[in-house]
Amino acid sequence: MYRFKSFRLISILTAIFLILSSFFRGYVAYGSIENDEIKKIIKQIFVLKSRAILEQDEELMDLIYDRSKKVGQWAFEYEVKKMKYIKNWSEKQGVTFTSITPNIEIKRIRGKDDQYSVYALCSTEYKYVYEDNKDVDNNFRIGTYHIINIKNINGVWTIIKEWYTDPFADSLNLENIKVDSIKEYILAQGSRDLSNISKRRIDAVAYADKYSGAANDISQGLVYNIKYKNMNPQGGDCANFASQILFEGGKFKKNKTWNYDRDGSRAWANAQGFKDYWVGSGRASVIAYGTYDKVFKASYKLLPGDFVAYVKKGRITHISVVTGSDSKGYALVNCHNTDRHRVPWDLGWSNKSIKFYLVRVHF
Repeated sequence: MYRFKSFRLISILTAIFLILSSFFRGYVAYGSIENDEIKKIIKQIFVLKSRAILEQDEELMDLIYDRSKKVGQWAFEYEVKKMKYIKNWSEKQGVTFTSITPNIEIKRIRGKDDQYSVYALCSTEYKYVYEDNKDVDNNFRIGTYHIINIKNINGVWTIIKEWYTDPFADSLNLENIKVDSIKEYILAQGSRDLSNISKRRIDAVAYADKYSGAANDISQGLVYNIKYKNMNPQGGDCANFASQILFEGGKFKKNKTWNYDRDGSRAWANAQGFKDYWVGSGRASVIAYGTYDKVFKASYKLLPGDFVAYVKKGRITHISVVTGSDSKGYALVNCHNTDRHRVPWDLGWSNKSIKFYLVRVHF
């Protein structure tokens, strides 16, 4: 699906040097580099990483990381693995990615001279087209939170260490899925008319879009609703966010089991507890359950305001809420940890080791 562009090593080195070296020439003699210059360097590194993923260019990715130590080698290997996953997913889906655009908001910079540590939020917009309908663009955004260490090595700023919670981390192997029949089915679908959904569903989606965190449009602010505790440090905010969507947007009433009062009950804040409550209470019902190849056809029944529960090793580990569909009617979701905004519902999850509950919420 991608046209692999092979660059000669010297050409890539020259290009990166010209792009990045302009930001640090002359600064070593004067001590630390100004923060504005570091911001430019970080943003350009993210642009190059996105380009490497889009073009499936492992050589370019190699030059972004310092692989002389294990932490740099591990970070590089993970990016290559993710790159291959995205290629496999696009083949399964019958799509071509046309652009990957990172938008960076830098929160903190520490360091001096030739080495810096940066904490940044990145809202990355992915655009894709279906191979039989290349005139219609589809897009989604993924938000990530990065701690990234960079160093000037032989005149080029490179990543020596990187940590971030990645949306693809739970499923980086699609080689065990028979993509041909799945692709054929997906390409045979058309767009869905969702204009007749109820106002409560519409309001639920509006809330999900407003508070999609680092996945939001950067001009809208990369924030959660401050009325609620951010539960990512406690293991994840996905169920908490889904509960907010159904309470604040969908106008479902709290009760003794599903409740938030300075903290969330198990049914409110725990992924397994959330699914068990909604299905067990009758407020929702299961449309389908099973591995991706067993449920992907049923996913076209999902409506905005419904939700998907993701099962890993027998336990529900994640919840996302449906917020729309793309040009082929494929369901899109929003969620926290990691932050997603109108993302295809299986992206990052669709190998055979993971199962799904597709759940209809009864508004």
